[in-house]
Amino acid sequence: MNQTKYIFVTGGVTSSLGKGIIAASLAKLLQARGYRTTIQKFDPYINVDPGTLNPYEHGECYVTDDGAETDLDLGHYERFLNVPTSQANNVTTGRVYLSVIEKERRGEFLGKTVQVVPHITNEIKERMQLLGKSGDYDIVITEIGGTVGDIESLPYIESVRQLIWELGENNGIVVHLTLVPYLAAAGELKTKPTQHSVKTLMESGIKADILVCRTEHEISQDLRQKLALFCNVKKEAVIQSIDASTIYEVPNLMLEEGLDRVALKKLDLPEKNTPDLNNWNEFLFRLKNPKHEVNIGLVGKYVELQDSYKSILEAFIHAGAANETKVNVISIHSEHLDANSAESQLKDLDGILVAPGFGGRGIEGKIDTVRYARENNIPFFGICLGMQMAVIEYSRNILGYADANSTEMNENTVHPVINLMEEQKNIENKGGTMRLGAWKCSIKENTLAQKIYGKTEIMERHRHRYEFNGVYLNELEKVGLVASGINPDTKLVEIVEIPTHPFFIGVQYHPEYKSTVANPHPLFVSFVAAAVQHKNK
Repeated sequence: MNQTKYIFVTGGVTSSLGKGIIAASLAKLLQARGYRTTIQKFDPYINVDPGTLNPYEHGECYVTDDGAETDLDLGHYERFLNVPTSQANNVTTGRVYLSVIEKERRGEFLGKTVQVVPHITNEIKERMQLLGKSGDYDIVITEIGGTVGDIESLPYIESVRQLIWELGENNGIVVHLTLVPYLAAAGELKTKPTQHSVKTLMESGIKADILVCRTEHEISQDLRQKLALFCNVKKEAVIQSIDASTIYEVPNLMLEEGLDRVALKKLDLPEKNTPDLNNWNEFLFRLKNPKHEVNIGLVGKYVELQDSYKSILEAFIHAGAANETKVNVISIHSEHLDANSAESQLKDLDGILVAPGFGGRGIEGKIDTVRYARENNIPFFGICLGMQMAVIEYSRNILGYADANSTEMNENTVHPVINLMEEQKNIENKGGTMRLGAWKCSIKENTLAQKIYGKTEIMERHRHRYEFNGVYLNELEKVGLVASGINPDTKLVEIVEIPTHPFFIGVQYHPEYKSTVANPHPLFVSFVAAAVQHKNK
């Protein structure tokens, strides 16, 4: 292929329809046909990245190998395609305006009046084509965040209009995702919201090439014909996206609907081979036909919003399928848990995961959780803050330092077993200044970590400011808390474990970010296996 082709995914009627899943499913099908495909997300909010957003605002912040703090949809892209994303795969309005303003300050616009058109739109178009111009991809799918008609989305929609015109015939298409609601009182599906959404898109100069209709009920042939006629698309380009029991069914549903074939036809590309989804369908079969079932407690402080721990929940799905096990994740709010209520809330669990997070709220509940898991031999897995809580709990109750703490929670603690890194102490700006991205870790021989990974050198993604305080390492190792993973360059502790416990491991990094359908993360796979063993003993 000489020229990279572009597919733009927009959304209408309402947010949260699943543009990311449709984009990832289409990319999966195109990849399975042999096309080099990637996906990028353009978010209309003015934050430079989601790194400073509260999880309640926008769900989890996903981190790439190169240290970019990005939208959680990039997690879906990686989980579906098994291809790493990067800083270039996620762009926000904040980043676009920041770049344009910095260029203006440097005098790059030669005294011109800086405007949304052409300066902001040119910046957006340039970033939309960044991955395409790398030569690494045949097809680039761009998901436009927000809903058509939103004020903040207008510069992106205008950029898409210009870019499709510049790219020329058959080089860029628009897939528009809308809602076809079912009115129970009338007993029928309604197409009017979709018609209005397409009309709004056309008012911006963009014609939808493919309609993907989210629905709870089957869309009849008559209804498809009506949508095709009033929305100015071919009938074959009206794609039904019906509710599925798992997001991992969506690629198969889109294959049945012919989404990939219609897209390739409109891009004037050959269909090549039938998509090879054998491995994908094997995963789906194991997911739907489990031989075991376990209950795992997820103890965190953002549990009211499922998206706050999206990658962890998906990693459990991958690990569950690998173990032919249905994993029931029981969300437990750490603020509502203490030493007195720990047993009643945790005794029936087969495994306990203490989740990442920031700040002092709910911390003591996490520490009490760690103690209960340690003393009752329940498989335990701590991630980032969860690992730090394990170190604090062990320091308090085994080492005997009753006031042991993290300086994040108590700056005046006598025993700061978790402390701020030296290079972090003078930082004033919060955005993009944590330890981010993939870092090396050397694993000690004959440890649980080495058994899990099957190797002694790994790379894992980080997102934190506070670290295990090496001053306490020897003391803690003498009483049984082993540092089994250490960064070879900085000598910072990455993994801790208790060899005398059936399964007790805490990691400073975020393994959930690297778990995919094709490669379930070994830590999650081993943790679920330990939970199955605990239940069956």
